[in-house]
Amino acid sequence: MHTVVETPDFIRDVRMAGMSAEERREVVDYLSRNPLAGVEIPGTGGARKIRFAGRGKGKSGGYRVITFYAGEKMPIFLLNLFAKGDRVNLSMAERNALRQILGHIAAAYRRR
Repeated sequence: MHTVVETPDFIRDVRMAGMSAEERREVVDYLSRNPLAGVEIPGTGGARKIRFAGRGKGKSGGYRVITFYAGEKMPIFLLNLFAKGDRVNLSMAERNALRQILGHIAAAYRRR
């Protein structure tokens, strides 16, 4: 199992989406065992998007979690969460910003 870091943005998104504590634990547990789950989002420098079913909603009506994992020596970062009805994709500006941020995170961990 890998260490999981829930970023402040992710925690804020969880609250805003109304995700239960149990659903949140399930997401963290699953991703700690499967850090490469989901599909890579083009143009982000390695961010991934994975779907999770909400209680009584199924995957199509559940949540989208944006993650970043760059190797065995790094934790998996939970960056953002979107309820399916709120958002589907990141804008090009958001992808570009993620690419810059994730590059800094990866470089910082490689120097350790």
